[in-house]
Amino acid sequence: MKKRWWILMLLGLLLGLFFVFDLGRFFSLETLKESHHDLQQAYQEQPFSVIGLYSLTYLVMAALSLPGATVMTLAGGAMFGLWVGVPVVLVSATMGATLAFWMARYVLRDAVQRRFGDRLEAINTGLERDGVFYLFSLRLVPAFPFFLINLLMGLTTIRSATFFWASLVGMFAGTTVYVNAGTQLAAITRLSDILSPVLIGSFVLLAAFPWLARWGIGMVKTRRLYARWTRPTQFDRNLVVIGAGAAGLVTSYIAAATRAKVTLIEGHKMGGDCLNYGCVPSKALIRSATFLKQVQNARSLGMTNIRVDYDFAEVMARVQRVVKTVEPHDSVERYTELGVEVLQGDARITSPWTVEVNGQILTTRAIVIATGARPAVPNIPGLASVRYYTSDTIWSLTARPERLVVLGGGPIGCELAQAFARLGCQVTQVERGDLMAREDADAVALVKAALQADGVQILTQTEALRCEKEADTQYLIVRGKEGEEIKLLFDALLCAVGRAPRTDGFGLDELGIPVSSRHTIATNAKLQTIYPNIYACGDVAGPYQFTHTAAHQAWYASVNALFGDFKRFKVDYSVIPWTTFTDPEVARVGLSENEARARGIAFEVTRYGLDDLDRAIADEAAHGFVKILTVPGKDRILGVVIVGEHASDLLAEFVLAMKHGLGLNKILGTIHTYPTWSEANKYAAGEWKRAHAPQFLLKWAEKYHAKRRGKEIGPVRKRLP
Repeated sequence: MKKRWWILMLLGLLLGLFFVFDLGRFFSLETLKESHHDLQQAYQEQPFSVIGLYSLTYLVMAALSLPGATVMTLAGGAMFGLWVGVPVVLVSATMGATLAFWMARYVLRDAVQRRFGDRLEAINTGLERDGVFYLFSLRLVPAFPFFLINLLMGLTTIRSATFFWASLVGMFAGTTVYVNAGTQLAAITRLSDILSPVLIGSFVLLAAFPWLARWGIGMVKTRRLYARWTRPTQFDRNLVVIGAGAAGLVTSYIAAATRAKVTLIEGHKMGGDCLNYGCVPSKALIRSATFLKQVQNARSLGMTNIRVDYDFAEVMARVQRVVKTVEPHDSVERYTELGVEVLQGDARITSPWTVEVNGQILTTRAIVIATGARPAVPNIPGLASVRYYTSDTIWSLTARPERLVVLGGGPIGCELAQAFARLGCQVTQVERGDLMAREDADAVALVKAALQADGVQILTQTEALRCEKEADTQYLIVRGKEGEEIKLLFDALLCAVGRAPRTDGFGLDELGIPVSSRHTIATNAKLQTIYPNIYACGDVAGPYQFTHTAAHQAWYASVNALFGDFKRFKVDYSVIPWTTFTDPEVARVGLSENEARARGIAFEVTRYGLDDLDRAIADEAAHGFVKILTVPGKDRILGVVIVGEHASDLLAEFVLAMKHGLGLNKILGTIHTYPTWSEANKYAAGEWKRAHAPQFLLKWAEKYHAKRRGKEIGPVRKRLP
């Protein structure tokens, strides 16, 4: 770091000397015209020496971003002529620009990326994909200062080779114009004479050409893609939505609300995984399990002789009752009343404009694929011979398994492992990595301690090898941390190793719609597949597998599909919250410490312990923390992690703040009801403010108050005997 500061200071010194000694006078148009004859004569006498000296001077000026590049280019034409001048100037300018690019990268890039990496992420992604096009376009238009392009590109992640060659090619046209003008030096009275509005316009069109060509090629490819299908002369529907989970329901709702004719097709249950197998039943089970835990801890509330007997079958029956109670929200009847045509059956896309269901062909202007995901079943030898469940089928249990093995340490595995342990099962949780791999270590540590306190045996860094069955006895054989084989006896095995997008059986292969490396349907930022009128959203599209992100994507999919002729929107993933509903809950939005470090983003950490919160103490739940990542020295929020009871509810205030650019000072200045859990957010903001209190002003205030005390005491002392 010190070396970089020395380089920065040296560059500043050189620039200062350039301006202090007015060296720019040697690179003015007047000086060039006065010394034109001498320069030509020197070139004729010693051509190689003059070219070398000229190239070195140009290279230094470009590397240090000194003014005078335009005059130097004219001088190249005036001395060397067009055919020699163009290559000499072009190579010198490109090499100098690359040196400036390297210096900006070495001295400033790391600091800029650390401080603004989250904001620059979209720019870096765009440059990685289209860096050549961006740089080439900027180089072609003389209106953009070349030295500024060098410096700004050095702050990004664009490759040096890409920068060099795109600059070399991009500067060719402009260099040729200026060098050619230099050959006619006598006719130039001021630099603005060189570029006419027509010439500048020509450069702009030339810069736009790669983008227009790319757009045109894309249009041709799309037309060829559609060419093998017969387009209907008219359409029965504006939109067909496949899948009635969160994404499909919201898409259909928006379409109906905007008076479009929409058909929703579901092959199984309305409401999708969240209602029937995921969010709703798991939270119902967690509620029952949490009550049992609270009864066990009733003595801490001053209760004695509390005893509760429960029936596992009744608990599971209650789970189904909760699902049935919520079911009308997502029912066929409700959506029919809203104006959605709902069809039960297996949908298959037969062309970009037609969908077959129950032998009926539906014609539609646009299609949205929202087929969700299914539990992933690991390829473990012997698994089919034992009693295993997934997060879809575990709800069929009516008798409590005495010994339950949970395979997977993600949110689903942790939530269900804890719930079943609290219901009296002997639970062993197996994870080949670490628990909750996406979360910071301090959050995971609290969850792990809570699981173990509830009786869960946790085996991390442990790999499942095979399942074995001996008569009615079932085992999972795993390899432990030390490489030893461990035999785990179980009555039920829960596979909770993730979810796989549902992409089979809907006609994607026949249409040639590609699937990504993550097995999701490949879409662009506007959720379009390779067919612009076919969209995908929700779990089947990724990159997140949350109900709330599926609903978020659904707005973009529906609006783009229905009103894309006017405007299409890119999905905004800038502020995505999520929660793992263990006890304590782990709620997150934005960057974690691990992610910030991995991306090289500088951050400060502010932490407030919930053991200090009055309401948490009153509720006998004084454990956990609020952790906030901010830009160093500023109150702008980069990310928040909350661990504790009601963490998912507390997170909402930070999600709102991040979405609308509100900092911790705004949260601190907001009145929060006392005594509530939400005060934790204000106190966390207060911790940040305390750490960033202006010490100079506080010292001044201390002196000011001391002085005022002296003035007040003085007259009193005079009256004393």
